[in-house]
Amino acid sequence: MNIDISTKHINRLAIPALISGISEPILSLTDAAIIGNIPINTAESLAAVGIVGTFLSMLIWIFGQTRSAISSIISQYLGANKINEVKNLPAQAILIITSLSLLIIVGTYPFTNSIFKLYNASGLILEYCSEYYKIRVFGFPFTLFTIAVFGTFRGLQNTFHPMIIAVVGALTNIVLDIVLVYGVEGLVAPMHIKGAAYASVIAQLLMALLSAFFILKKTDVPLMVKLPFNKEIKNFSLMVLNLFVRTLALNITLYFATRFATAYGKNYIAAYTIAINLWFFGAFVIDGYASAGNILSGKLFGAKQYSDLIKLSNTLIKYGIGLGIVLAVLGGILYYPIGRLFTQETAVLDEFYSVFWIVLAMQPLCALAFIFDGVFKGLGKMKILRNLLLASTFLVFVPTLFLLDNYNLKLHAVFIALTIWIIARGIPLIIKFRKLFLPLTQKQ
Repeated sequence: MNIDISTKHINRLAIPALISGISEPILSLTDAAIIGNIPINTAESLAAVGIVGTFLSMLIWIFGQTRSAISSIISQYLGANKINEVKNLPAQAILIITSLSLLIIVGTYPFTNSIFKLYNASGLILEYCSEYYKIRVFGFPFTLFTIAVFGTFRGLQNTFHPMIIAVVGALTNIVLDIVLVYGVEGLVAPMHIKGAAYASVIAQLLMALLSAFFILKKTDVPLMVKLPFNKEIKNFSLMVLNLFVRTLALNITLYFATRFATAYGKNYIAAYTIAINLWFFGAFVIDGYASAGNILSGKLFGAKQYSDLIKLSNTLIKYGIGLGIVLAVLGGILYYPIGRLFTQETAVLDEFYSVFWIVLAMQPLCALAFIFDGVFKGLGKMKILRNLLLASTFLVFVPTLFLLDNYNLKLHAVFIALTIWIIARGIPLIIKFRKLFLPLTQKQ
């Protein structure tokens, strides 16, 4: 089977995945922008959104790894012309992951204050964190359901329908944010930070419903769980377990970054919230091409087309670096208007502008790391990703952050440490990929 890796086909997969991917940070950015312009307790509200957003991102990334595992298995079986053998796997995976999400709600809801005290939240910030989280957590099962369906679509080489679902969800969230946070005179009372939380949950529910509709309407993959478990469920579980550990390490990075920023004061955590959400936005834009790498590498690996796999990686490197440079340049051009979009607080903006250039300079480096993350996920090489992220977090990021913090660099310490962490994640993956597959191309 000849698998298309032309630029046109890569873009056909990557651009819808890019649009789909940025819906997640758009939800957080929308909350930050709307909340950041509330006229009362702005810094405290913005700080709470940032802290809760970090914690929720941790949960979603840890349990949302089903997307990569499902995509990897489905795409490899598709490449080997054996797709019928794994059609019942997605429904089983969805059942497992949504069941775990319910346990997360039960296990975190009663301990909300204790959780966010670990992030150095206190006083009004802690109160807002609790209000916001106790609503938003109920969207968690819907998000994980949607993520698992997106993984199935990716494995089937379809990024178009996830894009439609994501765009509808993002637009719904934006409209509801404005209506519920600010209110509509005579119709809806302003709900402030609670309104932003309700808007997110409703948007997540709508995306889950659309996901179920499209997977049943546009594919022959069932959502009814049938036993016995698929033969690949063990492989799926091992992949997810490795990705769980990997993502825990990733979120330890974000935990320390957020904890340090919170300790510096409310203006610093508010500025960090804006900067890190913009970093997430850039990451998810680049993730469009990481998704194409994920989708096509799995299919090429399943078909044993190793030479094309090398060609694909070279193409993705060019696209990734180019896209990273474009993001950095656009951010530079819009440097000051971007900050004012989120808040008018001068003290917060001063801290944001002092570090935003680091976020922009990081973008081409992020592109390399994220794209090869996607490729290795498509190959099912989750153990390599796990070990590398553990090393880059505990041997690189954490020591660097503590060292730089010792020099009182504050937010500069956080974002310089993140930059070095990204380099430690990306370069070894490129070297490992070449070592694995260049010898195999010589045997073909």
